[in-house]
Formats: sequence, structure tokens, C-alpha cells
Amino acid sequence: MSRIRAKNEEVIIRAASRVFAEHGYAATKTADIAQLADLPKPNIYYYFGSKEKLYRAVLESVVEPLLAASAPFIEYQDPVEALTAYIKYKLMISKNYPYASKVFANEIMHGAPHLPADIVEQLAEQTRTLSAKLNDWIANDLMAAIDAHHLLFAIWSSTQTYADFNWQITMALGKEELDDQDFERAAELITRMVIDGCAVKSLPAAP
Repeated sequence: MSRIRAKNEEVIIRAASRVFAEHGYAATKTADIAQLADLPKPNIYYYFGSKEKLYRAVLESVVEPLLAASAPFIEYQDPVEALTAYIKYKLMISKNYPYASKVFANEIMHGAPHLPADIVEQLAEQTRTLSAKLNDWIANDLMAAIDAHHLLFAIWSSTQTYADFNWQITMALGKEELDDQDFERAAELITRMVIDGCAVKSLPAAP
């Protein structure tokens, strides 16, 4: 039963992500989500209770990987390795959670009226942690003296745009959807811009 529940919840969240992304919170109808999920409408309320709770579940579905994306800053002491892995991770979120990413972006653009306070604090704490790590590398002459916050903003915008402005990118490339190679090329270019542009250095080899 737990496997069935988890599967149905995942199907509903993915369907809801698309409907919320395309219509916004206010205009979204649970009947449309149920139809896209190919499940009876009562199932939406059985699993999530209300449209508001389902919307939060959609936000959490992308917030969780966004928070997990900071792992390279903890796992790697070398700034080149950490930033390379971080950028790749952020792009994979755009690839794997395109509609949920749009929902999150739309929520932010409207002043985050439905974003729970606990999620806001987790995101804020993550930003403080990442900024502190960048400033530590700067202090140890492992990268140029740049504004840590604005570097993060630049990485966020350049990676999340592949989900949030997917239509514009596919239109410019003349294709219906992005493939693995597109994301690999994006990762290579963005990483090069960050590493070279911020003069990021690897840790000296151990004697």
C-alpha cells in the first residue's frame, strides 16, 4: 500500500506541477490536475487534503533538490570541484523538475505569498552557508575578490533559466525539447565562465 501511495502522490505532484506552471495557483482547478494524472478527483483530496497543501507539495518537490544542491560545497574542499559539481547539480534540477521550477519561479516573482516560512528560512540559511564558503575561498586567495551573493545570483539565473525560460531556449535552438547534450554544453560553458571569470584556483597539491 505504501508503494502505491507513493507512486500516486508522485503522479499527482508531477501533474500538479504542470497545471500550476501553466495556469498559476488561482486559476488551477483540481479537476484539471486529476484529469492529467488520470486519477479520480477525490484522490487529489485523499492524498493531499486541499489545493493549498498540494501546491506546497509541488514547491517542496523542487525546494528539496534546491537545498540538496549545496552538498558539493560541503563535500569538496577544492573550490573548482565544488563549483563545477554545484553548477551541474543546478542544471539537473532544471532538467528533472522543469514544471516545478516554473512554479517556484512564479511564486518568487509574485513575492512568495504561498511559500511557507520554514522553507524561506531554509533557503536563506543555505544562501548564508554558500556565501560564507565563497568568502572563505576568497580570503584564502583561491578565487578573485568578488561579491559572493551576486555570484550565487548569477549561477542561479544561468542554470534555472533552462527550466523557467525553456520555451525561449528551445525556440532559439530550433528544437522541441532540450536533450542531455544541451545540458552538458550548458554546464561546460557556465562552469568555464565562473571558474575563469572569478579566477578560481584548485587547492595546492599535498606535499
